[in-house]
Amino acid sequence: MSLSKSNFQGEASYPTLSDSVMKMFDMTGKVVIVTGGSGGIGYEAARALAEAGASVALWYSSATNTDDLAATIEADFGVKAKAYKCSVENFEEVQKQTAAVVNDFGRLDVMIANAGISRPAGGIDDPIENWEKVLAVNLDGAYYCAKLAGEIFRKQGSGSLIFTASMSGHIANVPQRQACYNTSKAAVIHLAKCLAVEWADFARVNAISPGYIKTPISAGVPSEWKEEWLNLTPMRREGDTKELKGIFLYLASDASTFTTGADIVVDGGYCCR
Repeated sequence: MSLSKSNFQGEASYPTLSDSVMKMFDMTGKVVIVTGGSGGIGYEAARALAEAGASVALWYSSATNTDDLAATIEADFGVKAKAYKCSVENFEEVQKQTAAVVNDFGRLDVMIANAGISRPAGGIDDPIENWEKVLAVNLDGAYYCAKLAGEIFRKQGSGSLIFTASMSGHIANVPQRQACYNTSKAAVIHLAKCLAVEWADFARVNAISPGYIKTPISAGVPSEWKEEWLNLTPMRREGDTKELKGIFLYLASDASTFTTGADIVVDGGYCCR
């Protein structure tokens, strides 16, 4: 489906939508890139869109199991899935692998810029190398993916860009100190808003801000940290990665054709207190 060709002065056209809400979520024939797709949130997002009918390209940086994960998606859902090695902080690699996906799949409909890293240290004590690395992956990498996907979307007249941001873009976490991570995610949230306005004629741009989610990365966190996290979370638990699948599918699909510039917080109520 092509988004409306409109401007702030002109008269907009409207998308043609099914009367069936289930068909609005149908992703058959769509092609999706998921960066950081080798595990955690990214892999579950890829599975959600594949189950809805999309073909998926899983991007990874250093994981060794991504080919197997792609094969599992193909076997489970009968769609095409393929793994691509890409360090998103390297613009040339992002450019090369975006072109490879379009060559292999024929098009690109959704870019999920999900890859991210964290370095827990305060703004003063954090080595400058941490700041540079986190901003390079979380912000520069997200922008590189957006820029290259956006060029494709503009030519097609349609597309959906989804950033994985974080509730840490809204708050200052405690007890851990992670100024560089929080700053990078706040920047990504605002980047989504800016691009949503700039791309309104041809594509939608949104962000998802998860709270504390149970992933392999959080498994090694000190128990006293987790206790404080849960005390500050009204639902008193971490989220499951599967609890994010629905929001990724919503933003990728025709169910959200009037949703752009949004940052949807999924955090068990943390930011509400």
